[in-house]
Amino acid sequence: MLMSGSEVAMGILKELVNKRVEMSSNPTLGIIRVGEKSNDLAYERSILKKFSDLNLSLKIFNLPADVSQKKFDEKFDEVNLDPAIHGILLFRPLPEELSDKHARATIKPDKDIDCMGYENIAKLFSGEPDGYAPCTAAAAMKILDFYKIDLNGKNVAVLGRSLVVGRPVASMLTTKNATVTLCHSKTKDLKSICQRSDIIITAMGKSNFLTSDYFNEHSIIIDVGINSYADGKLCGDVDFEKVSGKVAGITPVPGGVGAVTTSILALNVLKACLNSY
Repeated sequence: MLMSGSEVAMGILKELVNKRVEMSSNPTLGIIRVGEKSNDLAYERSILKKFSDLNLSLKIFNLPADVSQKKFDEKFDEVNLDPAIHGILLFRPLPEELSDKHARATIKPDKDIDCMGYENIAKLFSGEPDGYAPCTAAAAMKILDFYKIDLNGKNVAVLGRSLVVGRPVASMLTTKNATVTLCHSKTKDLKSICQRSDIIITAMGKSNFLTSDYFNEHSIIIDVGINSYADGKLCGDVDFEKVSGKVAGITPVPGGVGAVTTSILALNVLKACLNSY
């Protein structure tokens, strides 16, 4: 089964259109990007297209890769305090020389549409429904729900432990009564863990790393990886060509999780704008 994100996104777009009718002001997203990483640029392009299609406003604040911590924090504060910006998206991870600690500590909860700040993170991990979940993690869950993948009691391997995808989606899966194994770079015998799992959600950032011998014919795979070939074409963590015909379900890259993520991002910006009235 090909688990396309386009049909899932269409359902979200209907909600977006309905909410857009309620708006008297123009919802605006502020993107803060440091440097020119290919993955960030690919995500940015997809957001630009989605927001253009929906007639939503977008402001991009691009900082040089060697920006100082002081300059970065100052720019973040500027965007955070701008009343014309309803939601903030910071592309992470930042360069190793930079810390996002100040940003996570100071971001206004009502602008934190991708769950970066401590207040929304606390709500997420405590199971409270009124905060914002990270858009990519929420997209993975939305796809599983759309394709009626039962999570109750299922064994799920989550590959990657970042606060952007891995840890949040593990918490969301646990809330749905799944049994989660959170894997990372130090995990031993990753292949056997994947083979034993009913569902695999991967956010490793390694092009075509997962080959067919990591899965079985019953595997459901949510590929969150956004990686680029030398020619600029996108691919996931899973070797899609060799795996797709041998498993029960898989999301493609592109056209899978990313399509849903940008729709959820847009919906969250609309919600933030409505809440600002």
